[in-house]
Amino acid sequence: MRRLAENTPLLWSVFAAIHIFLGYVGLTAVTLPWGDVTIVYNSWISHGLEGYWVGIDGPWVYPILALVPMIAAMSLGSGLYGVGWLVLVTLANAMVLGFLLNSRATSVRPVQPGIDARGGFGPRIRFYTAWWWLAFLLLLGPVALGRIDTFEVDLAIVGLLLVIRRPAVAGVLLALATWVKVWPAALIVAVIIATKARLRVLVGAAVTAVAVAVIGLMLGAGANLFSFITQQTGRGLQVEAPISLPWMWMTYWGVPGSTVYYDQDILTFQVKGIGGPIADFLTTPLLAIAVLCVLILGVYVVRSGTSVTRVLPSLALAVVTALIVFNKVGSPQFMLWISAPVILGLIWQGREFRLFAVLTAALAALTQVIYPYLYDWLLSLDPLMLLALTSRNILVVVLFALAVRSLWRTRVRSTDAVLAASETVKI
Repeated sequence: MRRLAENTPLLWSVFAAIHIFLGYVGLTAVTLPWGDVTIVYNSWISHGLEGYWVGIDGPWVYPILALVPMIAAMSLGSGLYGVGWLVLVTLANAMVLGFLLNSRATSVRPVQPGIDARGGFGPRIRFYTAWWWLAFLLLLGPVALGRIDTFEVDLAIVGLLLVIRRPAVAGVLLALATWVKVWPAALIVAVIIATKARLRVLVGAAVTAVAVAVIGLMLGAGANLFSFITQQTGRGLQVEAPISLPWMWMTYWGVPGSTVYYDQDILTFQVKGIGGPIADFLTTPLLAIAVLCVLILGVYVVRSGTSVTRVLPSLALAVVTALIVFNKVGSPQFMLWISAPVILGLIWQGREFRLFAVLTAALAALTQVIYPYLYDWLLSLDPLMLLALTSRNILVVVLFALAVRSLWRTRVRSTDAVLAASETVKI
């Protein structure tokens, strides 16, 4: 089994098979798992080629760099846009897999104090992490490849793994990811907190962010360059979001005023009911407070003397799960975000991150149950689907709590310092 796990040709063959399978399902299933790609993204770029570019000529829900892969997928034409997208995401993921298997960032133990000898850093952990990632993609289903999130997550994975060896490059990659979809900005802050090379990370990220903004302004974007911020403020409670669970169940039990509806502007299903507007209003400040508290805890842990290899995986996981737990949007592709800190944790900490890997894989499987195959059942409030959604969202909350606990436990306590000093004296 060990020889099979470390068989490179087998790993690449499974990689290809999974991507072909997910692409086939995404493009052919009657539930249109890749509808965002073949319909929405396709129409955005088609309109752009006719003279109207979202994010430049008008407001858009995504940062401007999200246009790059969407335009590249048009290389085979509008009629084969989905195939072009499949080729593109497969190439992007292939580069990440090649990085995991061959980069020195994943094969050599970083020189950091306080590292646990049971951690990964060897050739074997690279393969096990790669197998976990492929299993995660398969469990998450076609949405794992059928959204723009694939690209910023790939950038985030590589960026996080380069924090020690190439901090400036890590800052560049995470800034590029932020200009595809905004959530990796929280990872930039987490990295700046965790690493001693924070200035190089900050400079790399800042220069890249400014360069992209300048290019956008040169293209004529103007105020539309930052329209992705305001475009999200009008969203309601999306049906899959953790905070929406009470209203989904109230709708099921027939509480007056509670209902599931389709928002024509945002193009998603949302839920409303008694107290819904209050929850809608509170989610944004709660999200900001939760992320801020996690980052403050990260500062405390780092100041206690914990090394970057110990603190960053848990800090990144806590930040990412906070962005999901306290978000009024609960799109299935959000689960893809969690893979970045989990991969970092598996590479840097090995078996210590195994529980997080198992829980994340379970989240992926539950998400695929909900979307895309039985999504209509959820919208029709089938009790089994509501239970599946409830289980998935509770598990996200559990993962967040465990990540925060793990972050807290990585702090260097005074008793640990005394023991370490006494051991040094004995030696």
